[in-house]
Amino acid sequence: MKIWSTAQQRLRAAAAIVAGFVIGAVPLSASAEWGLNLPRGVTPFSNTVYDLHMMILWICVGIGIVVFGAMFYSMWKFRKSQGAVAANWHESTTVEVVWTTLPLIILIIVAVPATKALIMMEDVANADMTVKVTGYQWKWHYDYVDHDGVDFFSTISQDSNEARRKDSGIDPFSVQNYLLDVDKRLVLPTNTKIRFLTTAGDVIHAWWVPALGWKRDAIPGYINESWAVIQEEGVFRGQCAELCGRDHGFMPVVVEAVSPERFEAWVAEQQAAQ
Repeated sequence: MKIWSTAQQRLRAAAAIVAGFVIGAVPLSASAEWGLNLPRGVTPFSNTVYDLHMMILWICVGIGIVVFGAMFYSMWKFRKSQGAVAANWHESTTVEVVWTTLPLIILIIVAVPATKALIMMEDVANADMTVKVTGYQWKWHYDYVDHDGVDFFSTISQDSNEARRKDSGIDPFSVQNYLLDVDKRLVLPTNTKIRFLTTAGDVIHAWWVPALGWKRDAIPGYINESWAVIQEEGVFRGQCAELCGRDHGFMPVVVEAVSPERFEAWVAEQQAAQ
């Protein structure tokens, strides 16, 4: 009984230590999103990627259940304490054919929709407008190619920039959309096929907005093409996804999708301001 009591005390002490570590490591005031899955997004491509991801996920879950189930059953059913004796055999042609054929079938099932998604992603033909995105340390430049005089730099918002500085005395949790807000948003029309030309003026960056369903590397001297049809209005946030220097974490992306009528009015305002 004394040994059991000591073991209980040790377990309780260990549980208290773990609980204290978890509570200390994850503040109760933290408001970060616990995103454990892909977002569905607001473009046709993002929905295709999401559906493909979920299909592959459930295939992997099924494989895991079968494989680990067979392993645990075998270890329990044929354990040494029950007098099990290891079988003495070397090969089975049938088993080898099965474990070669089944993965091949699964790969074909996955490869067909994945290939269609890749082809869909690269099809930038028949775009209604073009936006050139250029990455710099540590900001983005947007050029509306089809609209003369509409281009600007987009940098991190002033309140986030002040709060992120050492000894600023500003609580980051008090700043709305901390590190994910900018001074000038990329305004785009909904239900319009938009072609993106992505490049960089200094080092390699990556323009990434999860709601669009893709990210594109911004490489100096090279132009990557992408496209999107944003199906609903709203504000969608992203970040540079390529380590590009000491302030890499402070060059967010904010896309504001509006109706085509509001977009044309916004373009007129920008051109008049120029």
